[in-house]
Amino acid sequence: MDDVQIHPTAIVDSSAELGAGTVVGPYSIIGPEVVLGAGCWLQHHVTLCGPMRAGARNKFYAYCSIGQQTQDLKYAGEPTYLEIGQENTFREFCTVNRSTTAAGKTRIGGCGNFLAYSHIGHDCEVGDAVIFSNNATLAGHVQIGDHAVMGGLTAVHQFCRIGPFAITGGCSKIVQDVPPFLIADGNPAEIRGINLIGLERNGFAPESVKWIKEAFRLIYRSKLNTRQAVEAVQKELPANKEITQILDFIRGSERGIIR
Repeated sequence: MDDVQIHPTAIVDSSAELGAGTVVGPYSIIGPEVVLGAGCWLQHHVTLCGPMRAGARNKFYAYCSIGQQTQDLKYAGEPTYLEIGQENTFREFCTVNRSTTAAGKTRIGGCGNFLAYSHIGHDCEVGDAVIFSNNATLAGHVQIGDHAVMGGLTAVHQFCRIGPFAITGGCSKIVQDVPPFLIADGNPAEIRGINLIGLERNGFAPESVKWIKEAFRLIYRSKLNTRQAVEAVQKELPANKEITQILDFIRGSERGIIR
C-alpha cells in the first residue's frame, strides 16, 4: 500500500485494499472486503464495512458509518454490496447501508456532498454531483438523479425517485416522485415551481429553460390530468433533451408524481 498513512490507533483488516496516498485517521476501523481508491481521507472515528468499493479522493469525516449491513428485516445474512464513485464528501455521522440481497447493490455516484447525519438506505441509487443537506434521509430503493439537492431534514419514502436538477425544501416529506428540474416542498410535499436558480447555476440555455417552463405549465397549471398532460407535452413541445427527460421520468413512475 504505497504512501498510505494509518494512525497507530486505527484498525485495518488485512483484506482491505487502500489506494496510494490514502490517510486513515485515529480510531478509524476498516473492515474486510473494503476497497478504497487513491487519495481517500478518513478524519477520525470513521467506520467502513465491506463488501464495499469507493473510488479515489473520497473524504469521510468523523463518526461516519459507511457500508453497514441493511436495516431491512428481510436480510438473510449473505454478502451484500455498496459502490461509491470518486470525490465525494461524507460529513460527520453520515450513514450508508449496503443492499439487502446479493442480487442488488447500493450505488452512489461521484462529486456528491453529503452533510452531517445524512442517511442513504439499502439499494438506493444516487447520481453524480448531488447535495444532501443535514439530516436528509432516504429509505430503501430510492433513486436520486444527478445534481439533485435535498433540503435539510427531507425524508424520502421507499421506492420514490427525485429527478435530475430537482430540489426539495427543508423538512419535506416525499411520498411520490419529484420530476426533473422542479421544486418540491412541504409535509407532505407539493410541487412549488421550477428550480430556476439551479438551472442557471448549471448553465442551462434560456431556450431550454423556456421549454421546461412550458412543460411545467401543461403538467401543473392546466386542468389536464397526468396522462393528458404527458400527451399534450409530447404533442406541443419539441423533443429536446430536457423535454425527453421529463416525459421519460413521468412514464417510468410507479408511485406517481407529486402534484
